[in-house]
Amino acid sequence: MARIRHYETMFIVKATLTEEEIQSQINTVKENIEKNGGTIASTDDMGIKTLAYEIQKQKRGYYYVIYFTAPTESIKELERNYKVNEDIVRFIFVKSESKTEVSHWTAMSEDATKRSNKTSATAAATATEK
Repeated sequence: MARIRHYETMFIVKATLTEEEIQSQINTVKENIEKNGGTIASTDDMGIKTLAYEIQKQKRGYYYVIYFTAPTESIKELERNYKVNEDIVRFIFVKSESKTEVSHWTAMSEDATKRSNKTSATAAATATEK
């Protein structure tokens, strides 16, 4: 039986894409995680930021973080999916193994959920005012 571990993945999507195309890329990554046996705990939409250095002629990128649990074997397939996607300029996986790392993962995941809920509430309030 595969061992389930806690992971965090951060990826950068080309900022030159339209908002719909960026959301499509994010949904594709989420679907790949779930298709490979993962469970998404939370996400952190960091938005467009300036890159520290130019990557593939890109000076800005759309940052997105996903906290999830998954079997260890699924990470190779997820990496392969990132590598073949030309719209993702960089990605990283961070595995949390020790109890301390898992507790930090849990805290970061909860913070991301709170930020997401706060952003949703603000957007809803703005829409109601209009």
